[in-house]
Amino acid sequence: MKVGSIAFLVGLVLAVVGAFVDVNWFAALLVVIGLVVGFLNVSGGESRRFLISAIAFLMASTALYPIDNILGLGGVVGDIMHNIGYMVGAAALLVAIMSLFDMSKD
Repeated sequence: MKVGSIAFLVGLVLAVVGAFVDVNWFAALLVVIGLVVGFLNVSGGESRRFLISAIAFLMASTALYPIDNILGLGGVVGDIMHNIGYMVGAAALLVAIMSLFDMSKD
């Protein structure tokens, strides 16, 4: 397994754990993991698919956030989605910047 793949899996586990633990620096840790994932995991050919998937995930998790409260889950699912969003958002930002640099080389 690659370091980026392991970082992604660790980020997902930490996103779930973070829904139950209230620590101030937790979001920053997920952002750093997201940057590692974006830098090590996403190659040039995968950038478009990754960015489209990241946009779809971030939009869907934002749109579905109220359902968590309606179902009476106490915000746990929403917190997990927000935590994953920290990681995915950071990775998407880095991949988008790298894509812009690649396009500017031509």
